[in-house]
Amino acid sequence: MSGGREVRRVAVLGAGSWGTAFAKVMADAGREVRLWARRPEVAAAVNERRSNPDYLAGIVLPALLTATTDPAIALDKADAVVFAVPSQTLRDNLVLWRDLLPRDSTLVSLAKGVELGTLLRMSEVICEVARVPAKRVAVVSGPNLVREIAAEEPTATVIACSDHDRAVALQQACTTGYFRSYTNTDVIGCELGGAGKNVIALACGIATGMGFGDNTTASLITRGLAEIARLGVALGADPLTFAGLAGLGDLVATCSSPLSRNRTFGEHLGRGESLAKAEAANHGQVAEGVKSCLSICQLAARHGVEVPIADAVRRVCHEGLSAAEMGKELISRAPRPE
Repeated sequence: MSGGREVRRVAVLGAGSWGTAFAKVMADAGREVRLWARRPEVAAAVNERRSNPDYLAGIVLPALLTATTDPAIALDKADAVVFAVPSQTLRDNLVLWRDLLPRDSTLVSLAKGVELGTLLRMSEVICEVARVPAKRVAVVSGPNLVREIAAEEPTATVIACSDHDRAVALQQACTTGYFRSYTNTDVIGCELGGAGKNVIALACGIATGMGFGDNTTASLITRGLAEIARLGVALGADPLTFAGLAGLGDLVATCSSPLSRNRTFGEHLGRGESLAKAEAANHGQVAEGVKSCLSICQLAARHGVEVPIADAVRRVCHEGLSAAEMGKELISRAPRPE
């Protein structure tokens, strides 16, 4: 694929809930989509029963969406390759896939996080491991509560790519009667918004678990947005991005909805449960923000940016700070202008 050439064939690598839902969106938009699944039983369910009961029970998948356990089959002649694996596993998976990536295909990240250790954003990981220029890499961000998208409830999202023509081609490839996308060239801002909101959602969940109401949640969302934007601007993002779907839009949805894994995980912590107990209640899955709070705080320290909410979440998750102590610390910070 070159520049804005039409996206007709798509590979989605990762058959979890978000990967399957996004594959459904693109198939509903008339694209031929091949979904790579790690487990044969998942691929068989998609192909034989038009469903992915492990991740999207009750959702009927379109005929243009097929699944395979062979990445070479999924990637063959794909115009766009969508990576739908957790942020901290993207690098290792890419090492296995990079020699199979079609020449000049657009590489799309659905993952929202900052890599531990390297402190790279997901688009930077893709560029480094796949050895491709930044103009070939796009990211999807916004209010992406998976269950609602799979149920075809109206939503909007952002497709960010430094190559505007590629972003437009992807926009056309995932436009349906229920899914509307907007383009943006600010990849940094969109990625920081997506990674940061998971951490702030943990804080909102902790507050909810402690029994606090909407004033507390609104305060955390607003001040959380301020610290995400501060960090984004320090990294070169456009501050206006954080007022849009990839910033405020994603933050509100993730911090407010019971469908949000990070918010729900935070609620367990707010009730005084351990990280292990919260993970068990979350069907063995750790919320992305639990790991992202570490890398985001390190990234902020590197750039001299204050992120008090993210730092408090980090200490609750990894240093034994209690939810009550977290709340007391945040409310007792020195007064300052907004």
